[in-house]
Amino acid sequence: MKYVLVTGGVVSGLGKGVTASSIGVVLKACGLRVTSIKIDPYLNTDAGTMSPFEHGEVFVLDDGGEVDLDLGNYERFLDIKLTRDNNITTGKIYQSVIDKERKGDYLGKTVQVVPHITDAIQEWIERVAVIPVDGKEGPADVCVIELGGTIGDIESMPFIEALGQFSYRVGPGNFCLVHVSLVPVLNVVGEQKTKPTQHSVRGLRGLGLIPNILACRSAKPLEENVKEKLSQFCHVPVSNIITLYDVTNIWHIPLLLKKQRAHEALIKVLDLQRVAKEPMLEEWMTRAEIYDTLQDSVRIAMVGKYTGLSDSYLSVLKALLHASVACRRKLVVDWIAATDLEENTEIEAPEVHKRAWDLLKAADGVLVPGGFGDRGVKGKILAAKYARENKVPYLGICLGMQIAIIEFARSVLNLPHANSTEFDPDTTTPCVIFMPEGSKTHMGGTMRLGSRRTYFDVSSCKAAKLYGNVSYVDERHRHRYEVNPHMVPEFEKAGLAFVGKDETRKRMEIIELPSHPYFIGAQFHPEFKSRPGKPSALFLGLIAASSGQLDTLLRAPIHYFNLVPSHISANGSHITSNGSVPTKSFQNGNLKKHTKSLANGNFHSNGNAGTVMHPCTIEKMKKGIHPQLQWISYVTQTGRLINVMMTRLHRVGRVYQLRPRRQMAPTLGQIAKFNLRYGLKNEENTEK
Repeated sequence: MKYVLVTGGVVSGLGKGVTASSIGVVLKACGLRVTSIKIDPYLNTDAGTMSPFEHGEVFVLDDGGEVDLDLGNYERFLDIKLTRDNNITTGKIYQSVIDKERKGDYLGKTVQVVPHITDAIQEWIERVAVIPVDGKEGPADVCVIELGGTIGDIESMPFIEALGQFSYRVGPGNFCLVHVSLVPVLNVVGEQKTKPTQHSVRGLRGLGLIPNILACRSAKPLEENVKEKLSQFCHVPVSNIITLYDVTNIWHIPLLLKKQRAHEALIKVLDLQRVAKEPMLEEWMTRAEIYDTLQDSVRIAMVGKYTGLSDSYLSVLKALLHASVACRRKLVVDWIAATDLEENTEIEAPEVHKRAWDLLKAADGVLVPGGFGDRGVKGKILAAKYARENKVPYLGICLGMQIAIIEFARSVLNLPHANSTEFDPDTTTPCVIFMPEGSKTHMGGTMRLGSRRTYFDVSSCKAAKLYGNVSYVDERHRHRYEVNPHMVPEFEKAGLAFVGKDETRKRMEIIELPSHPYFIGAQFHPEFKSRPGKPSALFLGLIAASSGQLDTLLRAPIHYFNLVPSHISANGSHITSNGSVPTKSFQNGNLKKHTKSLANGNFHSNGNAGTVMHPCTIEKMKKGIHPQLQWISYVTQTGRLINVMMTRLHRVGRVYQLRPRRQMAPTLGQIAKFNLRYGLKNEENTEK
């Protein structure tokens, strides 16, 4: 097992999490299997009881772990599924050591920070590093460890000592330290200053850790003389000093690392030259280019409680971003504090109230995310009512679904006192109730947490179609309250459909208003499983509905769901992702025709990297093939649709084979360049 430790210096908030995730992406692109560990030096056992204002969102894992938001970055970037043990906290370590002491495992010894706490940290890292997280058997090749905080923090000292011992124990060639530091630029002189990084590295070395690679955060690329100065005073080779300068979106960070040959430095330090290959990051390049060239916008009103800190809803923002890129729309989020929509604000601050309502009315879609407590509930109910009555696309997550239930009960069922027992324990009409298995005295880890199965009872509903007409889905939960099952018949009689339920059919998971263009609520948190290129189905539905593409999305053939890489045409009419599919004509070919004509023959690889061959007859292949360059679609034996850019046909025996340059979907920009180069229009290229 190889280990990469990412530390931070000078100030917090430099982006260590994104840097660690991007390092994982580059190593994964080199053909290595990667896992991740985040170390948080706080005394909390986990992030479950921490305020979003204090620490950002609480990210929920499949196993119910409530962890730091950086683990969400790891999962999204690396497309892996981590466990609660991948988040190490001081609270967990001390608790495990104290439990052992109470059991007598230390045989009467005096329990101390060194060696007992430091040994426990090392044992935890070694145990978790071998847990497979990518769906394959066996341990990963590389474990990327991020140490939270900055060098010099008192609470980090036991971890720094443990990691120093750990690096010595695993030996050279198995441990690489990447130090992320700040190189500020003073506006007065416009010079990049290296002194903060020099002091940070000096402090790090004084604690027993020697950096192998410097990742310098700066507003612009480091000048060569600055790199040489850092190399001289920090004892790091110039080739191992990389710049993480400001970019338009974080999808550029893995590309920055590759461009500066960071993978070569990592592979050399970890002694992986014999097994690693040149990283292929075309997919990330394509995604970043698409994001940078988006023109048409879609406005989503985010009505919440913690709108003062965007990290409080980080996964929701990422899920919206993934969906908007899939729909080829530039995402614009209008943050609306729920309290600003309420009547009290109209009296106390009329301008703030008016601005909030103007933003809500100008939005293409409305999203009410999860949360706790009664502050802002009235404003959220008003937002849900506005969206329902004015046919504005609405997505309610967790509390947002419960808000929709309360609003519907009050406005449609004429139950003015309808409420949740969370906000009014004595309500006479409890349409949202406390779950019987929950605890009202212990807050930590007592909610309904982790991946749970939701079964679709109405196969024709929008939610089921968005998920691909499957009979069930597994999504992550985090809640203490649920819809009152005794009131469900009353809601259904009034037109509100409960289309998704748990295995007992007594716990409501998804609601939908059939008479509304898009009005969906989910008790679970779909944002936690959204990935770049594979947006969450319900978020994709919201963006598609908000940009006028939902009908096209829902008309897609059922048997093409989940088969096609993310793609949408220039006019926004063809979308593909997890939970969405292309309609009749794919951007680069008619799927039905190509599926019939090209699925014959055995799909195989000849063993050469990047060369994929599909045997087919000359009669089948000559049709519509451009003599110099061509994108075509075909289906493999496993049922996965592949899009390839071929360069020429090769005769092998009595059949012809196509040899593609790449195995990926063409980007919007590539299609435009192709059409421009050969004088083709979009509709002329659909048969190719």
